[in-house]
Amino acid sequence: MKVDVKTLDGEDVTVAHATQPVGSALRIAPAFRATTTDAALGIETAITAHYLRRDGRYVIKSVTNTATRDDVQLNYLTVAKVGMQAIVQTAAPRCIFVTLDDEQDPLATWLSVDELTTAEGRILPPSLAAEVVKRGGGEARMEAVELLYGSAALAGLPPAQLLQKELGIPHRTASQWIIDARKAGRLDGMNFHAGRPANG
Repeated sequence: MKVDVKTLDGEDVTVAHATQPVGSALRIAPAFRATTTDAALGIETAITAHYLRRDGRYVIKSVTNTATRDDVQLNYLTVAKVGMQAIVQTAAPRCIFVTLDDEQDPLATWLSVDELTTAEGRILPPSLAAEVVKRGGGEARMEAVELLYGSAALAGLPPAQLLQKELGIPHRTASQWIIDARKAGRLDGMNFHAGRPANG
């Protein structure tokens, strides 16, 4: 899905817009507008989403659907087919930033999760993922868990599943590492509730 992501003022989202600290190392844009066109449905959808700390994720605040063809009628049946949550899940990684440098350094390089994601759909390179798993508990593991958890939870995706996929670990291990990271204060402002529907 191709999604155009902008600030609410219509600018491309950059690290300069990531003014909301989340967890111990992530910075996010507090809101965004995402637009996409589903050619098969003949509908253009624009959503605005805002980060709500109490929910620990981006929450959809408005939706505008526009028919792109004369043969399309906007009604409940057609609009119900628009995957609003999928739009958020595609857009959010462009609004979540992390640095590998000292955060206090004004020259630190910040990258979006989208920029970190490889063509294979991985956020962490396999060699780094193997190191994180092999080394035992420590700062590198906490950083990896925070990045992966935040990338998933803020977009409304199951974080434990992303940890399992990225790190090649069982669900039980992923859950324990998430508990450890939360106790260490690494996941403040990020939540995922398993009962929440995956698609909106």
